[in-house]
Amino acid sequence: MKDTFKHQGMRQKLVAIVKDKGIKDDKVLTAIGKIPRHLFMDSGFLDHAYQDKAFPIAADQTISQPYTVAFQTELLKIKRSDKILEIGTGSGYQTAVLCELGAEVYSVERQHELYKKTSKFLPKLGYRAKKFVFGDGYIGLENEAPFDGIIVTAGAPFVPKALLGQLKIGGRLVIPVGESVQTMTLIIRKAATDFEQHEFGEFRFVPLLEDRN
Repeated sequence: MKDTFKHQGMRQKLVAIVKDKGIKDDKVLTAIGKIPRHLFMDSGFLDHAYQDKAFPIAADQTISQPYTVAFQTELLKIKRSDKILEIGTGSGYQTAVLCELGAEVYSVERQHELYKKTSKFLPKLGYRAKKFVFGDGYIGLENEAPFDGIIVTAGAPFVPKALLGQLKIGGRLVIPVGESVQTMTLIIRKAATDFEQHEFGEFRFVPLLEDRN
């Protein structure tokens, strides 16, 4: 499937919707306007691709609502070349947004089906993460730490201590915390053992899976 003028027009309408909902970061809005979201979904679901809603993908996961992607990304305050850890590669749509913003992305996915598919698919669109990893998001990537930002794209029942430890001083962790409904949470590392926390309302995510092997 190609990216046509029709798709581009639908994207600009989506950008307007996301902006109207309160997203102010022009770089984030530009990224949403560039990325062909329809290519991240089955070709039969084109009518859903540019609606502001989540949609099921393989392995009982979802491609996140564009507003949610934009909201989490805006909270990260990404600067070009920032080193970002993404927990939950999923469809790769959020990964593409991070790449559009010039981040060095390290992305971890627990579902092997999605890991294989997305790690091959994204480079074909020109989105090259620094590293794709099949692994447990709860433990992060200690050997690649520290990170300027960490984004978790699944609902975590608690904030994993490993992720806090992998933030740089001044780094930002954006994570939805809760069981059936999550509270979007921003944690900023102020010093080695000093963390500042902010909460931003309720969202719904698929659960963050733990490696129990």
